[in-house]
Amino acid sequence: MRWIVLPVLAALDPPMRWIQRRIGLARLPYVFLLPTMLIFGMFSFLPAALNIWISFTGGSSTLVSARPFVGLQNYEALLACESIFVPKSCPVSGFAFWTGMWNTLAFAVVQVPAMIVVALATAIVLNRKIRGRGFWRAMFFYPVMLSPVVVAVVWDWVLKRRGILNALLTDLVRNYNELVAGLPFDVSMAPFRAVNWLGDAGTSWPFFWVVFVYSWSHLGFYMLILLAGLQAIPKDLYEAAEMDGTPAWRVFARITLPLLMPTLLVALVLSLIRAFQVFDEVYVLTGGGPGTATRMVIQHIYETAFVSDAKLYGIAAASSVLLAGIILVLTLVQLALSRRQAGG
Repeated sequence: MRWIVLPVLAALDPPMRWIQRRIGLARLPYVFLLPTMLIFGMFSFLPAALNIWISFTGGSSTLVSARPFVGLQNYEALLACESIFVPKSCPVSGFAFWTGMWNTLAFAVVQVPAMIVVALATAIVLNRKIRGRGFWRAMFFYPVMLSPVVVAVVWDWVLKRRGILNALLTDLVRNYNELVAGLPFDVSMAPFRAVNWLGDAGTSWPFFWVVFVYSWSHLGFYMLILLAGLQAIPKDLYEAAEMDGTPAWRVFARITLPLLMPTLLVALVLSLIRAFQVFDEVYVLTGGGPGTATRMVIQHIYETAFVSDAKLYGIAAASSVLLAGIILVLTLVQLALSRRQAGG
């Protein structure tokens, strides 16, 4: 390997020395940042700028130069509501956008705290000296490596009407009734009727399972972040607390939680952003149904731009800009509250 690396380094040395003499040593780091910035500019910044421009244009052409400028018409179509809290008071585009937005907000409010709490508890347990600790860490992280579509398909097999969950519950009830059949008093259960877990519009089961499946597939990532934060806390503090006979709950409240707060904040911000971008698992599991119960805002953007016959790219772009603004505001509020708490 050295016979390849060393000649390459030797060939790069003269041009790097020339660049250093031309721009100075203080500006040399920007030379190394330039390739990365070009890649980000081409695949992140430029598409974002084009998306903002498209949000001010109309028509159905995919060519930016062929799209007429319409000003704020796309935003007016999304915001022309009697009340954004009542999507039915909005025009068609606004109704779809705000229905998806409120569903996404409800999803984030439920999913993010629940997943962070479970991830924190899991990280605390896996930070202890338990048997097979490496194995359990790998098992909890394994779902993160799976494709979201694969995760959704597997759970669809489990949750559909003739799926594994209904079969398991049916067998449990049947076995229980057979077990208690000889008792002198009747404690048997009614036969279990298969439940349409993902399509029953009269219950909250579709929303519950969407939250559960998404949290299950992403839990390991945030568990790993929090585990790294726990391992960065000095062990001396725990040893001193143990010598003083400090209760476990006080150790957690006075040592673990305050010192873990920066890492916990990172996990909260990342999970909040990811929650507002939820699409794959929900789309494969429920397709946004039943009705619009699990229709998220990203699904509205996708279907408006690529599925509908009209191909309303301007409306979809405006929706994504509004979504980005809402995520930015929520993130800044979260950061401000955490800084105030840290400072006060």
